[in-house]
Amino acid sequence: MQDDKEWFRSKTVWGGLIAVAAPLLDLAGFPIDQAMQAELSDKLALLAASVGGLLAIWGRLTATSTIR
Repeated sequence: MQDDKEWFRSKTVWGGLIAVAAPLLDLAGFPIDQAMQAELSDKLALLAASVGGLLAIWGRLTATSTIR
């Protein structure tokens, strides 16, 4: 792999987290099927990327020093 990205932009990481959480939620009485797991993975990856972008913008706007 040549491209680097933050962990929270990885669908594989989100899929793994959901794969771990899904059986636990099922035990707690909240069943999640495979289609919903896939959709959650995609949505959470998009949400995390959006939050990361907003944090980058906020950080630049509130920075007290310039970029060289």
